[in-house]
Amino acid sequence: MGTTIPSAQQTIVPFPAMSCRKPPRTPSFLSVLTHPTFVTINEDDLNHSLKINTKNNTTTTTSKTVVYHDNLLESIAIDYISKAFQETSGLRNEQTGYDGFVAVSSAVFREFDPTQQRQVVDKTLEKAIPGFMLIMIRNLMPESKFTREFFAIFTTVFFRWLVGPSEVRESEFEGKKERNVVHIQKCRFLEQANCIGMCTNLCKIPTQEFIKKNFGTPVNMVPNFDDMSCEIIFGQDPPAQEDDPAFKQPCYKLCNVKKRHSASCIK
Repeated sequence: MGTTIPSAQQTIVPFPAMSCRKPPRTPSFLSVLTHPTFVTINEDDLNHSLKINTKNNTTTTTSKTVVYHDNLLESIAIDYISKAFQETSGLRNEQTGYDGFVAVSSAVFREFDPTQQRQVVDKTLEKAIPGFMLIMIRNLMPESKFTREFFAIFTTVFFRWLVGPSEVRESEFEGKKERNVVHIQKCRFLEQANCIGMCTNLCKIPTQEFIKKNFGTPVNMVPNFDDMSCEIIFGQDPPAQEDDPAFKQPCYKLCNVKKRHSASCIK
């Protein structure tokens, strides 16, 4: 779209230097095939973890409802995607684990405009997943009921460390029932980032575009910013951005980025 992403050599951002410790080397695709360990707090805590301010239509988070204990493989996966994100964006930080991943995500959101943010994510995903695998999946798995249901199962099994616990749900597709929906109970990334703009620009839009471009399957991600749940619907085209409810929501009152608190930050 005529916008270029500054390279690491071109971009100098006042951000803490990355630790010299090198993360373990591991195949990019296999590194994400992990399961997280998490502890879910009781339902009363969940119901009281969000306070909705109906007067100014903002949401304030009060406490986390899921505590994650990432094991070794999960930590490797998180460090791998975080390192790829840093290399692509040219931004560095010395934090590790999921905190480090969210920290570099926040930096990308602050330093780049929305178009550049999505380009950074797209290039990061291309770096993280081998090109031959993208081609193989697209050729062997054209869009079909099997493919849509496979993607839904794959997401719930292998990406819990990234988005939190989820389950496959059923929906109607062209008059028939399919198990093509992933219901994320409470998105780990949104909860920790606590920023609607980061959700839409660094997750929703680039993920939808990446899957459609590389796998040929449309997908619509429908976040619920009140309870931080999300539905990923494989086989459904997302609405145009101007019609998408996700882009009509003002940011959280206590947005962690603390840069902009209106829908303008996600357009």
